[in-house]
Amino acid sequence: MKIIACYSNKGGVGKTATSVNLAHALARDGQRVLLCDLDPQGAAGFYLRVKPSKNLKDDRFFKDVQRFTDAIRGSDHDRLDVLPANLSFRDFDVFLARMKNSRSRLKKALRAGGGDYDSVVLDCPPNISTLGESVFRAADAIVVPVIPTTLSERTFGQLLDFFRDNGLQKKKILGFFSMAQGTKTLHGQTMARMRAAYPKRLLDVVVPFASDVEKMGLHRAPVADFAPASVAAQAYDRLGRAVMARI
Repeated sequence: MKIIACYSNKGGVGKTATSVNLAHALARDGQRVLLCDLDPQGAAGFYLRVKPSKNLKDDRFFKDVQRFTDAIRGSDHDRLDVLPANLSFRDFDVFLARMKNSRSRLKKALRAGGGDYDSVVLDCPPNISTLGESVFRAADAIVVPVIPTTLSERTFGQLLDFFRDNGLQKKKILGFFSMAQGTKTLHGQTMARMRAAYPKRLLDVVVPFASDVEKMGLHRAPVADFAPASVAAQAYDRLGRAVMARI
């Protein structure tokens, strides 16, 4: 089982859209996939028409394997299941701080509850926290959507610095450009500069700024489900193949 985290320390970069479309792409490629929503907003579950679990609350996510597996729901898509979030997930940092061996708790919970899957995709909240560090240690790959703007470039550098300063494996970080607009000079300049600065940390994948991605909330489905020939759907397919090639 591979653990793939969709993470960014900056909000509004297309992280949840990435997690849903990446999980869907891997499932269509033949893998059995569990999409685990760690963000208490529960947007990933909303996109896939899955309601929050009422029983997986408090610290049971980390301690109760039976409740973890009972909370998993099937989706409308073959080979893709979902562990939906609920509002109690906002207290994960508190729960982890009270536990022994807190840094390894998430990985143990995922491997115990998600062991029947080929890949577990995590939709992570946008912050560097106790949960975030647990994600960094548990994941085989950390997929980071980067809007090609100055602030996103800065936060990507901050993430790499955090990994360096805390002895984490930078090779896990796999950035790609998200919500890119080819007509914007700034976007083109930023992508060229970042590719030169981080040649090993950026995948050769660009997901464009596209209305089809925004329409996910209307259709409540991955892009490839309602617009399979779109540029965005093809980009997410390439992202799935690129991530798997790295891990």
